[in-house]
Amino acid sequence: MDQLSIEGSWLFTPRVHADPRGAFLEAFKAAELPHPLGVAQVNCSVSRAGVLRGVHFADVPPGQAKYVTCVSGSVLDVVVDLRAGSPTFGRWESAVLDDETRRAMLVAEGLGHAFMALSEQATVVYLCSATYNPAGEHGVNPLDPDLGIEWPAGLEPVLSEQDAAAPSLAEALAAGLLPDYGACREFYATLH
Repeated sequence: MDQLSIEGSWLFTPRVHADPRGAFLEAFKAAELPHPLGVAQVNCSVSRAGVLRGVHFADVPPGQAKYVTCVSGSVLDVVVDLRAGSPTFGRWESAVLDDETRRAMLVAEGLGHAFMALSEQATVVYLCSATYNPAGEHGVNPLDPDLGIEWPAGLEPVLSEQDAAAPSLAEALAAGLLPDYGACREFYATLH
């Protein structure tokens, strides 16, 4: 697990054992995670090229940590620090997840998550620490110019109505929708 520049986010690059029969890898080992992730739900999303999902986050507590991997095709996976008061508030980081490197992103509670399908079709599987709770789920517009996420050129973003109508980062902050950094850190301490 490589720590990313945003506290609470890591990129995992597994060792892939390949031979003429195919390949084998250990895609997930709970005991080796730097952030506890009790799996409560597994989501699977199939998207065509250009589909942009997110930036999604959940109220903390309980929040929803995610362990995200792309089992078919490729995506640009993005983590955004949405925790008000965080030293990296508003910063984002990205990595390509695909069916060759088999990398995965671990995203702690309180951070925003989004991805864009880069291949003709991409299947993303993510393990979640909490079940879906519509009342506690929120989003920030992934095309917010103040966030400045560098989505791939040459792909027209395809968003759901909900994601397209999501508030900007500034609007979400002003409305009190964003998780508090201090509260998130206190919550993380209860997980160990």
